[in-house]
Amino acid sequence: MTQTSPAYETKAYETKAYETKAGLPGPEAHAALDDLARAFEAFKATNDDRLGQIESRLAPDALTEEKLARIDAALDQARSRLDRLSLDRARPPLLGTDGPRNAAADAHKSAFDLYVRAGESGGLKGLEAKALSAGAGPDGGYLVPETIEREVLRRLADLSPIRAIAGQRTISGGQYKRAVAVAAPAAGWVAETAPRPETGGPALSEIAFPAMELYAMPAATQTLLDDAVVDIDAWLADEVETAFAEQESLAFVTGNGVSRPRGFLSYDTVADAAWAPGKIGFVATGAAGAFAASNPADPLIDLVYALKGGHRQNAGFVMNRRTQSTIRKLKDADGNYLWQAPAAADRPATLMGYAVTEAEAMPDIAAGSLAVAFGDFRRGYLVVDRAGIRVLRDPYSAKPHVLFYTTKRVGGGVQDFSAIKLLKFA
Repeated sequence: MTQTSPAYETKAYETKAYETKAGLPGPEAHAALDDLARAFEAFKATNDDRLGQIESRLAPDALTEEKLARIDAALDQARSRLDRLSLDRARPPLLGTDGPRNAAADAHKSAFDLYVRAGESGGLKGLEAKALSAGAGPDGGYLVPETIEREVLRRLADLSPIRAIAGQRTISGGQYKRAVAVAAPAAGWVAETAPRPETGGPALSEIAFPAMELYAMPAATQTLLDDAVVDIDAWLADEVETAFAEQESLAFVTGNGVSRPRGFLSYDTVADAAWAPGKIGFVATGAAGAFAASNPADPLIDLVYALKGGHRQNAGFVMNRRTQSTIRKLKDADGNYLWQAPAAADRPATLMGYAVTEAEAMPDIAAGSLAVAFGDFRRGYLVVDRAGIRVLRDPYSAKPHVLFYTTKRVGGGVQDFSAIKLLKFA
């Protein structure tokens, strides 16, 4: 038995601690990108060894399989480290995001800071009364300054994978409605002097996107709140961003629409050859819970071309980390790997030239699962945010800690069923 040993040692892929300064490009991201590129080269070399062993002996060597699994895990670690570094470097200080300040914004920020630190709400009540805003109605709490709201939404766009690629609307009411055409207007060719018979108009339908309540409850000690050096705005944004992003990421994929947004996998699906408005079309792999043994990449090609040309221009793949690990091993007819590492630190990995978005809420490969999505999500899926994030201070329920019941309203759903296609492992 001969076994090639790539020059790159897998132990070099172990997670390293990096420190970056916000907004300053550093060598860490370039080093992480180089690690990812070398890891993928080692992965390809080891996988080629595995494929050669299968051809010669009908079964791969156990050591080769183990080595491939280690390098595959190292690839995921390198990609995660690169994403984290890119996100940290792109995150500006909170106070630098709001541009020129005005007196009203300064007054609101000062009143909110006093409310969070000491529980004094008189200033906020007066400001929200002047703005004709009910500060302590059924929603409870008080509106956060616009700087915090914008920063939370910006961080959610970085952390929530579907929000980052979906269309977005901000509304002031409880739901967003839009009309969609379910049938095109009648049309036809006529001669220059021929009569023009009356044609039928387009058939319209209305879809609604209600904004559901999402909450987080960060806690702080009174000592932290009393410390004047602590930036309360940044602290609150830091505390709620991860909680909001995790809940959104799950709801936008699998949510059932009850007290949460409706995910695109919760809609009715149909074989793409029989696609109809209101349903999402799928392409089958030809094997239950796997890619077909022969020409396994063909279903991915069929999935890409199931989408209309206008949608393919801005389309991308969505899958979880484990599915991506399986697809990394696939090649085209010329022996080229379909999956490619990112070309730059702020770029995603690509599959057949289309960006890959990693969403852990996507299902694993299994019999009948819809583990891969492909489409123009900016046109296909809509995220609706109701303006305003509210905070209610609670110093009593968890003494000596102070709880901050923070709520925002968000909705979501499919707005163009022709812009998203699914790969079904069946």
